Amino acid sequence: MRTQLDITEGIFPMPVLMVATYNEDGSVNVMNAAWGTMQERGTVALNLTETHKTVNNIKARGAFTVSIADAAHVVEADYFGVETGNRVTDKFARSGLTASKAETVDAPVINELPLCLECEFVEYQDNEYGCGVIGKVVNITADENIMTEGRVDMSLVNAIAFDPYTHGYYKVTERVGEAFKDGLKLKE
Repeated sequence: MRTQLDITEGIFPMPVLMVATYNEDGSVNVMNAAWGTMQERGTVALNLTETHKTVNNIKARGAFTVSIADAAHVVEADYFGVETGNRVTDKFARSGLTASKAETVDAPVINELPLCLECEFVEYQDNEYGCGVIGKVVNITADENIMTEGRVDMSLVNAIAFDPYTHGYYKVTERVGEAFKDGLKLKE
């Protein structure tokens, strides 16, 4: 038997992404975006409305970064989602986090978050099925603390995911299988 649920965002896990830009005055702006994904290899799609300060900054600067939120910074990540840069101009400063200029784009990297995608703005889409920012990933950087044998070790990232059913955050840390390999057992 199955239980019928209300229509909601519905897909779990939803990544908790920190989208960072520079404001007009050069200060750092960050927002929490749970509705984002890789559209294809090298292309980021973020479902964001034009009312967000971040979207205006992306259009003005032509760039943004996307960092993966981690369990150690869940309070800051949630703050970036419950406060708006349209109302609070020093939102990033209040978080206590620090930022550096990205290597390849005109956007900040949040130093405390372990994984960051540097993106060039491609276009803003708006239609009856959604809206959002499309960006081309031009550089990815990772903190050395999450690297094992020259590769990102996702168990060390301690990424968090958003649960749209109960509005909770969950750690994503345990590897349970091998993509493109485990399913081959059923092909035999």
